Amino acid sequence: MRSTRCRLVAFDLAGTTMADDGQVGAALRLALAEHGIRAGDDQIVALRGRSKRLALRELASSPGHGDAVYAAFLRRLRETCNRRAIRAVPGAEAAFGRLRAAGMHLALTTGFDRETTNALLTSLGWTAGTFDAIVCSDEVRYGRPAPDMILKAMTTIGMRDARGIASVGDTTADLCAGRNAGVGWNVGVWSGAHARGRLLLAPHTHLVESIRDLPEFS
Repeated sequence: MRSTRCRLVAFDLAGTTMADDGQVGAALRLALAEHGIRAGDDQIVALRGRSKRLALRELASSPGHGDAVYAAFLRRLRETCNRRAIRAVPGAEAAFGRLRAAGMHLALTTGFDRETTNALLTSLGWTAGTFDAIVCSDEVRYGRPAPDMILKAMTTIGMRDARGIASVGDTTADLCAGRNAGVGWNVGVWSGAHARGRLLLAPHTHLVESIRDLPEFS
């Protein structure tokens, strides 16, 4: 029997709480092509969930080149998002309300930088009170699959025991970060970047179709 109560639910952004209608993948492809880097579909999928800056450095010829590709990615993402309506995953806001009513804190962890994250949250209408902690990959030493973003969210709300955290994400990197943080509930959703079959290969406690299908964290 589980003895630790869930106090914090940490969500990923794109593909988990924000619907990903191809904006992120399109921006990655355009940025890489702009700098003459060829990447197949499998490589693009493998980038999802990770710190985009570090992942693009790995694909580029040098860290400096990778940073230039990253800057192009952020620019392309904003352009793409300006052309396409940003929307929440169906059921996301209802899930937030249900978890709040049960006395849980909410956090957002994302591979985007702070400026891009703020722009996306504004488009979604998720104001300052929506989450108790927002952690971006450029604010920690290591992005996913390292646990740093989850641990920083935990520290922000004053938690000491990661077993009281539920982590929810749509990529294998999200699930590996949850395992590395030692969370009590490590939930994969196949509404975003990675299909159920891919998520099955990563560490998890639950796999569900969407945020609206979250298990009871008790």
